[in-house]
Amino acid sequence: MIEELIGYVASILIGVVLGLLGGGGSILSIPILVYLFGVDPVLASAYSLFIVGTTSLAGAIPKYRQQLVNLRMGILFGIPSIISTFLTRLLVVPAIPEVVLQSDGIEITRRMLILGVFAILMVLASITMIRGKGEFSSNNKRFRIVLVTLEGIVIGFLTGLVGAGGGFLIIPALVLLTGLRFKTAVGTSLFIIAINSLSGFTGDLFNHTMEWKLLLSITALAIVGIFIGNKLSARIPGTTLRKVFGWFTLATGTYMIVRELL
Repeated sequence: MIEELIGYVASILIGVVLGLLGGGGSILSIPILVYLFGVDPVLASAYSLFIVGTTSLAGAIPKYRQQLVNLRMGILFGIPSIISTFLTRLLVVPAIPEVVLQSDGIEITRRMLILGVFAILMVLASITMIRGKGEFSSNNKRFRIVLVTLEGIVIGFLTGLVGAGGGFLIIPALVLLTGLRFKTAVGTSLFIIAINSLSGFTGDLFNHTMEWKLLLSITALAIVGIFIGNKLSARIPGTTLRKVFGWFTLATGTYMIVRELL
């Protein structure tokens, strides 16, 4: 009961992080679902897609009104990612066996694979956040369609596999490959995360029975959080926020690796 109460309070932070950084919601949502609500990792990744997707959509609306969402770039980047995410959730994830590998006393389960990959992505993302010295910038003015398409497919696959929105991959990709300003890339990232995650969740509707009461409760709290995050983003330096959240992400990812793999 206490763990669930902590989980509901922490759900607000999912939205706060999305509003402040334009990504990172799944870094909180999946550990909250797995460790505080006891949800199976595969189902937790599906729930995370809905929570992060819906919350990102709510957060993208005020960004759009502030002209910080480039719909054209968002759609062009999002199309290959949407297709990749949907097919991964519909076809790849259900095909993963309960025991992925068993040899010479070593057993890798589906839970270990999904949470292990997710934790490794967290650690890699944390290093980028901690070492970052400022906002991404680029003098590139060309839209590199081949690289954007490949990036979208890869992000879609990872989003589908572990239920992560991919914001910390999407934002630098938008800046470096399309030439968007950082703040516009953050707003556009929320739009891409929304359509990407919700399309992946649609694939899950064919394979899982959802606990809608829990799912909608967490989502509602996260939406409250993203409006708080949007307000705070104008007052708190983004560089400081990324470094602090980076250390938190590193600690959480390391804990998950130790708990699940070791």
